[in-house]
Amino acid sequence: MKKSKAFMTTIQPTVLHNPICKLEPLVLEHHDLLLDSIKDGELWDLWFTLIPPPNRLHDELVNRLERQAKGEMVPFVICDTRTGKTLGMTTFLNIDMSNKRLEIGGTWIRKSAQGTGVNKASKLLLLTYAFESLACNAVEFRTHFHNRSSRLSIESLGAKLDGVLRNHMIMPDGTIRDTCVYSIIKNEWPTVKKLINHKIYHQGN
Repeated sequence: MKKSKAFMTTIQPTVLHNPICKLEPLVLEHHDLLLDSIKDGELWDLWFTLIPPPNRLHDELVNRLERQAKGEMVPFVICDTRTGKTLGMTTFLNIDMSNKRLEIGGTWIRKSAQGTGVNKASKLLLLTYAFESLACNAVEFRTHFHNRSSRLSIESLGAKLDGVLRNHMIMPDGTIRDTCVYSIIKNEWPTVKKLINHKIYHQGN
């Protein structure tokens, strides 16, 4: 009888790439390039996001790297495959090895690269790695209830809404966030993979 793929006990930083984008493991030396990416559109100014302002970016990168060392997350820098330009960040987080699940989040993409297919291409890389290399049973996405553009983007990947966590988080401005929780599960992955590939390479978004 064919054995199922064993779930990895740790997730090692690795480079992932496709014709549109490349994901590189985060290092502190990425700071200035990421600073330029968040300044493109002043991404931190959206009240329903958790994107750090320029003066807190270094601390955010240190925090992600410290949590990576504890096995809690794996952060990546998103680059344009063709030009090498730094476009933003994305992360594996809430890693639950015993239950073969994790979350993709902590993502931002510079304003000028939004709507170009980069977001879907980066998510395709992470989802492929999660389901096909890490043998995940489920991959989650979480976002603010009022972040409509993020919710539409997650839904366009084929993820389904599991529910809403009411009064889930206190935001930096003191408001309380209701969090929408979406997921893709492993038996859905083959169809979802075809959907995302079609949208990227045939519809252009």
